[in-house]
Amino acid sequence: MIADRYRARADAFEHKVATVRSDQWTNPSPCAKWTALEVVDHVIEMHGVMLGQPIPRTEDPLTDFREARRQVQEALESDRATSEVSTPVGPMTLEQHVDQVVSDDLVLHGWDLARATGQDETIPAADVERLWASAAAVPPELMERFRTPGAFGPGIEVYGAEIEVPADASLQDRLLGYVGRDPLSKSS
Repeated sequence: MIADRYRARADAFEHKVATVRSDQWTNPSPCAKWTALEVVDHVIEMHGVMLGQPIPRTEDPLTDFREARRQVQEALESDRATSEVSTPVGPMTLEQHVDQVVSDDLVLHGWDLARATGQDETIPAADVERLWASAAAVPPELMERFRTPGAFGPGIEVYGAEIEVPADASLQDRLLGYVGRDPLSKSS
């Protein structure tokens, strides 16, 4: 289930990376201070964090993402998936950590990349519902830590400050606002 969810999300993210035109990599993204390329770089870097080793890099973001996802998928389909790893929120299995961090990142940063490059920003409804439920279940003291830049390491901010959206906004827009994205701002 986790491996399948990761694969579907990685497929969608890879499609977005493959669709970026060469002149769009420097476009600003909804992530403060990050370009479209830096969003992809972050996703690749976090894949390496999950695996405990950096992902080898080239000059091509698509090639690099494909290698990152190959390595994570391989780990998810091996005995390593159920091994316990230490995380900032306590021990869990590698597959749980991938599911809660990198897999969810593919959805949210996929939206960031789509927004930055003028692609379809629609997040699958099942992903919106799942991410909304998990974000809404975070205890307030942990949410405060999630919103504190650097709380989980240099340059890492899990969620930004909440952005208010209308009460009748779609669940996708409410989710995005809750995690610090402005879904109502204009696309690039």
